[in-house]
Parts: sequence; C-alpha cells; structure tokens
Amino acid sequence: MTDQDVFERAKEMAEADDFPLIGFSHLEWWVSNAFQTAQFMRSQLGFSIVGYRGPETGTRETASYMLQQGGITFIVTGAMGPEHPVSDHVLRHGPGVKDVAIAVPNAEAAFELAIERNAEAATKPHVLEDEHGRAVISAVKAYGDTVHSFVELEGDMPGFERRADSVAVSTGLEFVDHVVANVELGKMNYWVEWYERVFGFTLLKHFDDDAISTKYTALMSKVMWDGTGIIKLPINEPAEGLKKSQIDEYLQFYRGAGVQHIAMHTQDLLETVTATHARGLQTLTVPESYYVDVWQRMPDIDVDRGRVEELQVLLDQDEGGYLLQIFSRMLQDRPTVFFEFIERRGATGFGKGNFKALFEAIEREQEKRGNL
Repeated sequence: MTDQDVFERAKEMAEADDFPLIGFSHLEWWVSNAFQTAQFMRSQLGFSIVGYRGPETGTRETASYMLQQGGITFIVTGAMGPEHPVSDHVLRHGPGVKDVAIAVPNAEAAFELAIERNAEAATKPHVLEDEHGRAVISAVKAYGDTVHSFVELEGDMPGFERRADSVAVSTGLEFVDHVVANVELGKMNYWVEWYERVFGFTLLKHFDDDAISTKYTALMSKVMWDGTGIIKLPINEPAEGLKKSQIDEYLQFYRGAGVQHIAMHTQDLLETVTATHARGLQTLTVPESYYVDVWQRMPDIDVDRGRVEELQVLLDQDEGGYLLQIFSRMLQDRPTVFFEFIERRGATGFGKGNFKALFEAIEREQEKRGNL
C-alpha cells in the first residue's frame, strides 16, 4: 500500500467521523535560528530540506524551512527581529513546537465545529495558494502556547520555494507515532476533557503515579487518541515525589505547558539508531541490569541481542506483540524537548515496562544538570 493509498483510506474514514481528521499534517517549530535547526535535522536525523519561505520569497518577518522524511513534515521558523511573536515565544520557552498541525478534509468546518465546542480561536480559516498547491488553514489554541492548525491541502503546501536536497540521507523515519504534552499539576484531566469535547477523542490508556515512578519522582499520564491510532496524544502531569520530576523540570524551563517529545516510527530501529549515532545524535543509556530483566521478561523475542545492548535500545511487549524504542538526549540547551524513535512489531502500547528504566536514565541527566 502506497503513502497515497494510506492517505485516501484515512480521508474516507475521516469523512464518516463526527470530527473528521486525516492524520498529522506537520509540526512547526519556533526557533531562534531556522537555518541552523534545519541543518541539524538534516545532518543528524536525515530530513530533506524541500522548501524555503523567507525575505527572498516575499515573507519579510520570518524565515522557514520545510523538511520531510517518509510521511513526516517539519517546518522550522525563525524571526527576523526581536519584536516578532516567534522571538517572544523563543525568549520565553526556548526552541519548541508551536503547532501540532492536523490534516482534515475541511479546515473551515473543523474550525467552526471546534469553536462550537468551546475551543478558543487562534487563526480563522484562510486560503493559501500557489502553483504547487492550495491549502485552507485554521487553528485553535491548545495547552500552553501550543496550537492545533487544521490543514485542508490539495497538492503540496503552498508558500514555499521548492528545493531539491541532494545531501540528506534518510535514517528510515516513516511517520509521527505520537506527540507528548507536558501540562501543569492538576491540568491533565482538564485537557483530557478538552480533547474529548472538542475533537471527540477517547482515552486509550491511563498510567498513574504508581506505574510511572522511581524512588524519587513520579508522574501521571493519559493517552488520548482518535480511535484509529492515526493520532495519539499522551498528556503528562507531575505527581508528588521526593524530588523534582522530569515534568517539573520541563515546566520550569519551558515556562509552562508544551510539547515534550515527538515519537517517530521506523521499520528498523536498530538501523535508524546506528545511522543517527554515526551522525552524532546522542541517546539515553540504561544500566546492564536492565537487559538481565528484559531477557527474563521477553525470552522469545526475535532481536539481535548484542546490537540491542550495544545501542542501548529499550524493549517492551503487550498483548499485541512487542516494540523497540529509544529516546534522544535534549535537543537544545534547555532540558525540554526531545525525540523518541519507535518500532512497533504488533505492540500498541508505549513501553510501560520501560518506564522505570527510562525515568531513572532521565533522572541521571537531571542530576548532572543539578535539577533533580
């Protein structure tokens, strides 16, 4: 099945839904230097730079690069001056994801229904069109300063000067598996209800502080989804612990709620990690004792154990199968946003069996920063 077949099937399913959604459209990052951010994503992650929008193309106040790999699209945007909203956002939050954009069959209808369900408007429906394509775009406000744009697209995203990238080499990333939000204490259930009411999402999984805890820190998480698995949005909030949790640290340095990490799927995680490590991307590590436990819990798993241990890949299983996952170190100076790479071999979960090992790894990084 081709990417276009998947898109058409998702579109057909969306048209029969109460609040029709096709999938993730793109994620837009607001950063201090769009050129450098684009080069990082190109060199270490294998994204191709396929478009540019800026002063040379008639956009005077910002510069944006559009990057693609598989079915993933990132847009990185920087401002030309300190008075622009992008600059304000970066000053407050540091580099981060401003827009978790969602593809829809009808951006105007999606916006009107969201407003009817008491979402707050961010951008009213408007049309962008050029020789490459036509888009109707609207947006509503979500947690913190994050927005969800609704993108109705025919052809390619308009407004960008097309570029052919002969330098980027793919690392095998295919699509966005899920996007994780961190919200303030007591706000998780608020946003769960918001996604239920506005988008018609349902609760896929719930992890309480007993499931997601170490000796020192804890958090709670609920996973919202569209019912098909095309869009999954876990929402985390801190829980009481002896020391400052990773969510507390995020909220302190991001100065509010926002996107914590983006999980991207690959069909061969070991190859993806090998490629990104060779390019300099750093990932979290676990102690040797982790694998003693894993091989006892999952004795029949079909993986190259030597490479798994060498690359420090995490493994977990559920009733559907198993998964492999790994997490990058922080992508910027502030301890806020990072990436997850995930390979699902039937599993539908989020690595519950890895929570303790993962959070202990994050705590080791927090302790180095003096933030635990």
